[in-house]
Amino acid sequence: MRMTRSVDNVQFLPFLTTEVNNLGWLSYGALKGDGILIVVNTVGAALQTLYILAYLHYCPRKTATLLGVLLLGYGYFWLLVPNPEARLQQLGLFCSVFTISMYLSPLADLAKVIQTKSTQCLSYPLTIATLLTSASWCLYGFRLRDPYIMVSNFPGIVTSFIRFWLFWKYPQEQDRNYWLLQT
Repeated sequence: MRMTRSVDNVQFLPFLTTEVNNLGWLSYGALKGDGILIVVNTVGAALQTLYILAYLHYCPRKTATLLGVLLLGYGYFWLLVPNPEARLQQLGLFCSVFTISMYLSPLADLAKVIQTKSTQCLSYPLTIATLLTSASWCLYGFRLRDPYIMVSNFPGIVTSFIRFWLFWKYPQEQDRNYWLLQT
Protein backbone atom coordinates (compact mmCIF):
# COMPACT_ATOMS: atom_id res chain seq x y z
CA MET A 1 0.00 0.00 0.00
CA ARG A 2 2.72 2.42 0.97
CA MET A 3 4.82 1.79 -2.12
CA THR A 4 1.94 2.12 -4.58
CA ARG A 5 0.04 4.69 -2.48
CA SER A 6 -3.04 2.74 -3.40
CA VAL A 7 -5.31 0.01 -2.04
CA ASP A 8 -6.34 -1.24 -5.47
CA ASN A 9 -4.78 -4.68 -4.97
CA VAL A 10 -5.59 -4.96 -1.24
CA GLN A 11 -8.93 -6.21 0.06
CA PHE A 12 -10.46 -4.49 3.10
CA LEU A 13 -12.53 -7.43 4.38
CA PRO A 14 -9.59 -9.44 5.80
CA PHE A 15 -8.48 -6.38 7.79
CA LEU A 16 -11.97 -5.84 9.16
CA THR A 17 -12.68 -9.48 10.01
CA THR A 18 -9.34 -9.95 11.74
CA GLU A 19 -9.87 -6.78 13.79
CA VAL A 20 -13.37 -7.90 14.80
CA ASN A 21 -11.98 -11.37 15.62
CA ASN A 22 -9.21 -9.91 17.83
CA LEU A 23 -11.57 -7.52 19.59
CA GLY A 24 -14.11 -10.30 20.15
CA TRP A 25 -11.57 -12.64 21.72
CA LEU A 26 -10.13 -9.73 23.71
CA SER A 27 -13.60 -9.03 25.15
CA TYR A 28 -14.13 -12.74 25.81
CA GLY A 29 -10.79 -12.88 27.64
CA ALA A 30 -11.67 -9.78 29.66
CA LEU A 31 -15.01 -11.30 30.71
CA LYS A 32 -13.28 -14.54 31.74
CA GLY A 33 -10.32 -12.78 33.34
CA ASP A 34 -7.97 -14.77 31.08
CA GLY A 35 -4.65 -12.91 30.88
CA ILE A 36 -3.33 -14.91 27.94
CA LEU A 37 -6.37 -14.15 25.78
CA ILE A 38 -6.16 -10.50 26.82
CA VAL A 39 -2.45 -10.07 26.02
CA VAL A 40 -2.44 -11.98 22.73
CA ASN A 41 -5.54 -10.28 21.39
CA THR A 42 -4.47 -6.83 22.58
CA VAL A 43 -1.29 -7.21 20.54
CA GLY A 44 -3.26 -8.61 17.59
CA ALA A 45 -5.85 -5.81 17.75
CA ALA A 46 -3.11 -3.16 18.02
CA LEU A 47 -1.28 -4.53 14.96
CA GLN A 48 -4.52 -4.89 13.04
CA THR A 49 -5.43 -1.31 13.94
CA LEU A 50 -2.14 -0.14 12.45
CA TYR A 51 -2.91 -2.05 9.23
CA ILE A 52 -6.39 -0.54 9.12
CA LEU A 53 -5.07 2.97 9.73
CA ALA A 54 -2.63 2.53 6.86
CA TYR A 55 -5.45 1.23 4.69
CA LEU A 56 -7.73 4.12 5.65
CA HIS A 57 -4.95 6.59 4.89
CA TYR A 58 -5.01 5.45 1.27
CA CYS A 59 -8.77 4.76 1.12
CA PRO A 60 -10.69 6.96 3.58
CA ARG A 61 -14.14 5.96 2.25
CA LYS A 62 -13.99 2.69 4.24
CA THR A 63 -14.00 4.53 7.60
CA ALA A 64 -17.77 4.48 7.99
CA THR A 65 -17.95 0.73 7.33
CA LEU A 66 -15.29 -0.01 9.93
CA LEU A 67 -16.79 2.23 12.58
CA GLY A 68 -20.28 0.91 11.89
CA VAL A 69 -19.28 -2.73 12.33
CA LEU A 70 -17.32 -2.03 15.51
CA LEU A 71 -20.12 0.08 17.04
CA LEU A 72 -22.76 -2.53 16.21
CA GLY A 73 -20.72 -5.23 17.91
CA TYR A 74 -20.01 -3.09 20.95
CA GLY A 75 -23.63 -1.98 21.22
CA TYR A 76 -24.97 -5.49 21.02
CA PHE A 77 -22.64 -7.24 23.45
CA TRP A 78 -22.17 -4.48 26.00
CA LEU A 79 -25.51 -2.67 25.94
CA LEU A 80 -28.14 -5.19 24.84
CA VAL A 81 -26.84 -8.22 26.76
CA PRO A 82 -26.55 -6.97 30.35
CA ASN A 83 -26.10 -10.39 32.01
CA PRO A 84 -22.32 -11.12 32.13
CA GLU A 85 -22.80 -14.91 31.91
CA ALA A 86 -25.11 -14.62 28.88
CA ARG A 87 -22.69 -12.11 27.32
CA LEU A 88 -19.78 -14.54 27.83
CA GLN A 89 -21.71 -17.40 26.18
CA GLN A 90 -22.90 -15.29 23.23
CA LEU A 91 -19.49 -13.70 22.76
CA GLY A 92 -17.86 -17.14 22.89
CA LEU A 93 -20.24 -18.42 20.22
CA PHE A 94 -19.72 -15.31 18.07
CA CYS A 95 -15.93 -15.59 18.32
CA SER A 96 -16.06 -19.30 17.54
CA VAL A 97 -18.11 -18.80 14.39
CA PHE A 98 -15.82 -15.97 13.28
CA THR A 99 -12.67 -18.02 13.94
CA ILE A 100 -14.02 -21.09 12.15
CA SER A 101 -14.92 -19.00 9.10
CA MET A 102 -11.44 -17.46 9.17
CA TYR A 103 -9.85 -20.94 9.11
CA LEU A 104 -12.17 -22.19 6.35
CA SER A 105 -11.66 -19.19 4.06
CA PRO A 106 -8.45 -20.49 2.38
CA LEU A 107 -10.43 -23.49 1.15
CA ALA A 108 -12.23 -21.15 -1.22
CA ASP A 109 -9.15 -21.50 -3.45
CA LEU A 110 -9.40 -25.30 -3.35
CA ALA A 111 -11.22 -25.56 -6.70
CA LYS A 112 -8.68 -23.24 -8.33
CA VAL A 113 -5.76 -25.30 -6.95
CA ILE A 114 -7.24 -28.58 -8.19
CA GLN A 115 -8.26 -27.12 -11.57
CA THR A 116 -4.85 -25.57 -12.27
CA LYS A 117 -2.88 -28.28 -10.43
CA SER A 118 -0.98 -25.39 -8.88
CA THR A 119 -0.54 -24.25 -5.28
CA GLN A 120 0.58 -20.82 -6.48
CA CYS A 121 -2.31 -19.12 -4.66
CA LEU A 122 -1.49 -20.81 -1.33
CA SER A 123 1.15 -19.66 1.14
CA TYR A 124 3.32 -22.40 2.63
CA PRO A 125 4.64 -20.25 5.52
CA LEU A 126 1.08 -19.15 6.34
CA THR A 127 -0.01 -22.80 6.35
CA ILE A 128 2.73 -23.66 8.86
CA ALA A 129 1.82 -20.64 11.00
CA THR A 130 -1.87 -21.57 10.87
CA LEU A 131 -1.15 -25.14 11.97
CA LEU A 132 1.06 -24.05 14.87
CA THR A 133 -1.30 -21.31 15.99
CA SER A 134 -4.49 -23.34 15.75
CA ALA A 135 -2.89 -26.34 17.46
CA SER A 136 -1.60 -24.13 20.29
CA TRP A 137 -5.00 -22.52 20.84
CA CYS A 138 -6.75 -25.89 20.59
CA LEU A 139 -4.47 -27.31 23.31
CA TYR A 140 -4.96 -24.19 25.41
CA GLY A 141 -8.74 -24.52 25.09
CA PHE A 142 -8.48 -28.20 26.01
CA ARG A 143 -6.39 -27.34 29.06
CA LEU A 144 -8.99 -24.78 30.19
CA ARG A 145 -11.86 -27.05 29.18
CA ASP A 146 -13.20 -24.14 27.14
CA PRO A 147 -15.15 -25.48 24.15
CA TYR A 148 -15.28 -22.09 22.45
CA ILE A 149 -11.49 -21.86 22.22
CA MET A 150 -10.89 -25.55 21.58
CA VAL A 151 -13.58 -26.27 18.97
CA SER A 152 -13.13 -23.02 17.04
CA ASN A 153 -9.42 -23.69 16.46
CA PHE A 154 -9.73 -27.33 15.42
CA PRO A 155 -10.71 -26.44 11.81
CA GLY A 156 -7.39 -24.58 11.53
CA ILE A 157 -5.57 -27.87 12.11
CA VAL A 158 -7.75 -29.71 9.57
CA THR A 159 -7.47 -27.03 6.87
CA SER A 160 -3.70 -26.83 7.39
CA PHE A 161 -3.35 -30.56 6.72
CA ILE A 162 -5.55 -30.21 3.62
CA ARG A 163 -3.26 -27.45 2.35
CA PHE A 164 -0.14 -29.54 3.19
CA TRP A 165 -1.65 -32.37 1.17
CA LEU A 166 -2.19 -29.97 -1.74
CA PHE A 167 1.45 -28.81 -1.51
CA TRP A 168 2.51 -32.46 -1.58
CA LYS A 169 0.19 -33.32 -4.49
CA TYR A 170 1.16 -30.23 -6.53
CA PRO A 171 4.76 -29.43 -5.58
CA GLN A 172 6.33 -26.08 -6.41
CA GLU A 173 8.55 -27.57 -9.20
CA GLN A 174 5.40 -28.76 -10.92
CA ASP A 175 3.99 -25.22 -10.47
CA ARG A 176 6.95 -23.68 -12.29
CA ASN A 177 6.59 -26.11 -15.20
CA TYR A 178 2.84 -25.51 -15.35
CA TRP A 179 3.23 -21.74 -15.52
CA LEU A 180 5.99 -22.05 -18.16
CA LEU A 181 3.61 -24.09 -20.31
CA GLN A 182 0.92 -21.42 -19.92
CA THR A 183 3.17 -18.62 -21.24
